Amino acid sequence: MEQAAGLVYQLFQNEMFPWILALFPFLLLALHYLATNHRTPTTCKETRNHLSPPSPPRLPIIGHLHLIGDLPHVSLRELAHRYGPNLMLLHLGQVQNLVVSSPHAAEAVLRTHDHVFASRPHSLIGDILLYGPSDVGLSPYGEQWRRSRRIVTTHLLANKKVRSYHVAREEEVHKVMTKVHELSTKGMGVDMFELFSTYSNDLICRLVSGKNFQGDKGRNKMFRQLFKANYVLLAGFNLEDYYPGLARLKAVSWVMCAKARNTRKLWDELLDEIINDRMSKQPCEHDRGNDDQDEMDFVDVLLLQERGITRDHLKAILVDMFQAGTETTSVVLVFAMAELMQKPHLMAKLQAELRTNIPK
Repeated sequence: MEQAAGLVYQLFQNEMFPWILALFPFLLLALHYLATNHRTPTTCKETRNHLSPPSPPRLPIIGHLHLIGDLPHVSLRELAHRYGPNLMLLHLGQVQNLVVSSPHAAEAVLRTHDHVFASRPHSLIGDILLYGPSDVGLSPYGEQWRRSRRIVTTHLLANKKVRSYHVAREEEVHKVMTKVHELSTKGMGVDMFELFSTYSNDLICRLVSGKNFQGDKGRNKMFRQLFKANYVLLAGFNLEDYYPGLARLKAVSWVMCAKARNTRKLWDELLDEIINDRMSKQPCEHDRGNDDQDEMDFVDVLLLQERGITRDHLKAILVDMFQAGTETTSVVLVFAMAELMQKPHLMAKLQAELRTNIPK
């Protein structure tokens, strides 16, 4: 009785409760129809014959959604401590999710059985935002994905290429330090998120397209708006992530799809301008062959790929590079600074190390 009362209390406290309450009658009928029409006897038999990982008690329709709070990583950690130190099965709506919580289990999933877990679930939003999807992150495992990954790792992320970026990195870091010095001498505060977002965006633009947009505040602002829109659409609450069957109903998905189409239109305008600029200013570079690709920027290399690379495919890869190269860098830097500010003794140790080992 106490456990049931606790589950009800957690459900009422969850931020998704208004959504669940409003859609509950419709979900009940739709899910009943989908469940009765898409589960075959063979599927049921296979499910019974496999030993499932440990799983918490779940509620009808919503599964374990009520157990995921405002900080999902904290909720998952607490559930893993209680139900599955290695593997744990959660039902988020209709979708089964395997939670991996130990290095041994992670190695089995990411190395031993990596092909089984290589593809991501199909997403209507991903299809719209990422052109098919034709990118590296969401494309299904196959020849196109291998080709895209090979292009990125060879011409952007290879050790030789990364070492060649040191001049660009040093120049962008110098700009950041100059900005911090100017603000500190005036006694003004520093917006670290804004500063690091601009730094990472300028750096990835230089590495990918051969130029930055530091003087074009409108372009920088547009990049950040698109990154935020992509994050909200792909990583935010989306009904199809929990009830994929409902995504086939246009009455349910049209709002999110309309937002995704508007965002893609803005990406098209931004990326088409970059691509057209490269094609018009340096046409001779696109005819020099593969021997000179080491000296080209990433957009030039993509334009040289004649087999299997469409314009949409090219733009999808660029979206991946801009988004991943900007967001991951800025978030890590901001969190690192926040941790150092909360631990003054580590800040002092780092400052002493920098003053000792780095020449002025």
